[in-house]
Amino acid sequence: MLPDTSAVAAALAVAERHCSPALLNHSVRTYAWAAAYATAHGIHRDDELLGVAALLHDIALTPSFDSHTVPFEEAGGDLARVFGRAAGWPAARADRVAEVIVRHMRDDVAADADPESHLLQVASSFEVVGRRREEFPAGLRAATLDRLPRLGFRDEFLARFEDQARRKPDSAAAGSVRRNLAGRITGNPLDEG
Repeated sequence: MLPDTSAVAAALAVAERHCSPALLNHSVRTYAWAAAYATAHGIHRDDELLGVAALLHDIALTPSFDSHTVPFEEAGGDLARVFGRAAGWPAARADRVAEVIVRHMRDDVAADADPESHLLQVASSFEVVGRRREEFPAGLRAATLDRLPRLGFRDEFLARFEDQARRKPDSAAAGSVRRNLAGRITGNPLDEG
């Protein structure tokens, strides 16, 4: 399912060590949704970059990497940048993975302007609140959830975002909470039956 590169394998090892099982499965599912959506829409992307970004996009929601002052997507982007350099990526590529992670929490990005950020946004918003659910066929959803179950992801993720909102009231996470994340996440079809 994930791209077969040494950088993706290393990012997966980091995610496996630091993420809860629910957050780990969320990260891998996010890549799966992004890849399926890209294929369905003919969006050319850098799969390795997208894979690393998907695996590390929420890493700063974990106790090991949570910043008490920096929004989680910026802290996660910084960590991914360091990870990219340690993986031997040139500075520009390491900066790019950080940008993709930061932008996944910003306003919609067009696929032709930034395919990886667009795909991470689409996939993570489907994964969290069910946005664009019509883009992800029932068979794909069932097969993905069978392989990578939710494991209580909804409640864990909402608690982590509410914690971010309390500590960082100007963050994108706080904005999501103010825009009724709790109500939107509850209606996600991925958590139905």
